[in-house]
Amino acid sequence: MAKNENRAYLGLKCTECGFNRRPTIKNKKNTTEKLEISKYCPKCKKQTTFKETKLAK
Repeated sequence: MAKNENRAYLGLKCTECGFNRRPTIKNKKNTTEKLEISKYCPKCKKQTTFKETKLAK
């Protein structure tokens, strides 16, 4: 099977408290700008904006 090089693994971080979310995958070809997704933060206990960050290896 061929390796898909358009996919990038990244993390999501809460903008309010700094909580790191689980890893996520995005398509670098279709989504060139950084991701900003509204998700539920268990630390803040409300819906907040999460921004794209690098994954720690």
